[in-house]
Amino acid sequence: MSLSALSKEFNCIKGWANSLPPMTDLLDEIETNIHNISAPELILPSNNMVFNAFKHSTYDNISVVIVGQDPYHQTPEVNGVTVSQAMGLSFSVPQGVKIPPSLRNIYKELANNLTDFNIPQHGDLSSWAKQILLLNSSLTVEHSKPAAHAKTGWNQFTEQVIETLVQREKPIVFLAWGKHAHKITACAENTHHHVIKTSHPSPLGATKSGQDFESFLGSQCFNRANELLIQSGQQPISWANIAD
Repeated sequence: MSLSALSKEFNCIKGWANSLPPMTDLLDEIETNIHNISAPELILPSNNMVFNAFKHSTYDNISVVIVGQDPYHQTPEVNGVTVSQAMGLSFSVPQGVKIPPSLRNIYKELANNLTDFNIPQHGDLSSWAKQILLLNSSLTVEHSKPAAHAKTGWNQFTEQVIETLVQREKPIVFLAWGKHAHKITACAENTHHHVIKTSHPSPLGATKSGQDFESFLGSQCFNRANELLIQSGQQPISWANIAD
């Protein structure tokens, strides 16, 4: 990742770069901060995957936003080849990589929501990404060091994206899973958009509830999201499309 490579790459994603405030200075600062923390060979995901969520979608065509926290930070072997878990889409891992516990609970809730959902044998959520922005609050991480880049400026980038989406006229459903996501999506509350707040789908959080959110498991959040989309005249999400 050469200096300012982040801003150069993001500025080429016309469906987003043209719809958001200028991000060049912020991304250049983020990249400098990342290099001050991590050697290039330890940065995940790979260069061409950092903005993967934006490459699949455009500012105008997404109808749901799912906010994750940190990219996955391990590089397991798949058929003798080292593969990064991180692929630039929140909660998603490449084909062949073991499905993480949080995603297993996401699949479990989907199976409880949809009669036609067969739990896949893989964790690749790419087929969702045209209608759903699968956005992590930090877009990079250091190998084996979760949250290593949490204070590099990525949060400001993510907040800019969310705040600009809130200005969009066409309603969006924000699936806010966990307190971190609740904080990031707070600007969408009490607007013409919708925020469905639950606990995080991780094994530690999936069954917990709070004063202003319910437990992830049993929330029916996927059905509720589709109901809200239909009410606003939009196409529901084909959640079952990831199934094998």
